[in-house]
Amino acid sequence: MATARAIAHRPAFASLAVISDFVELTKPKVQSLLLLTTVTTMFVAGDPSVGLILATCLGGYLSAGGAGAVNHVFDRDIDARMPRTADRPVAAGRISPTAGMVFGLVLAAASVVELSLLVNPLAAGLAFSGFLGYTVLYTVVLKRRTWQNIVWGGAAGAVPPLVAWAAVTGEVSGTAIILFFIVFFWTPPHFWALSLLMKDEYAQVGVPMLPVVRGEAETRRQIMLYSVLLYALTQLPFCAGGMGPIYLAASLLLGLGFIYLAWRLSRRGDRRSALVLYLFSLAYLALLFTAMVADAKL
Repeated sequence: MATARAIAHRPAFASLAVISDFVELTKPKVQSLLLLTTVTTMFVAGDPSVGLILATCLGGYLSAGGAGAVNHVFDRDIDARMPRTADRPVAAGRISPTAGMVFGLVLAAASVVELSLLVNPLAAGLAFSGFLGYTVLYTVVLKRRTWQNIVWGGAAGAVPPLVAWAAVTGEVSGTAIILFFIVFFWTPPHFWALSLLMKDEYAQVGVPMLPVVRGEAETRRQIMLYSVLLYALTQLPFCAGGMGPIYLAASLLLGLGFIYLAWRLSRRGDRRSALVLYLFSLAYLALLFTAMVADAKL
């Protein structure tokens, strides 16, 4: 009886596993930070309705999720050879490359339609530019050719603030562009800290990440440089009059903390320091954008 019952439930479990694999293609962990910058930027830009927030987040998730699926397909060969990524659905063979590609393109198309109809065409166009930036510029053109892949390819991850601002105001202002560049300059030190931890895996598959082609010392130097540039850039919203004292205090404390951890990494050069900086960088961006909302609404 128990065996028969187990057999009867196998199709249900199989269906859940397939659904789980397709969700994994959208890179939900990465999406959480993208959605946070989207929602917080919307509140900085104005007073969006719940419906507008949900519509913008859905469109953003579809676009970024589609880009993630296409990335899974193109990178399936190197993913299969790295322990950290070997169990990804396409790399492991649980989802075919064709199915993954169709899924990604359908999500991207759905994003354009949904944002155009429920938000506005500008937000839809900006979201699609992010999709193209991640799939074409980063995944296809840059990732396997140059150590600057994450510098320029990282622009795709900086698009959500632009989409959010356009969703609320119907335009892209100077403040929105500053927010774009904050995420743009945050991305390299964030990712390079991770790449220091994954250097051997990247070297094994021939991906020219910075620590592989320039060495760990140069990577730590670049992290320090970008941390200082990021700190300077985060002062612009206050200097331009777009943010007040709450944001200023948060940007100073968080920025100095980022610089300190980058300096500590440059001095010690150990894996623990790289991991601490990587984890702090995640909290840094979330707290910085949250401080923007607090400053705008309090």
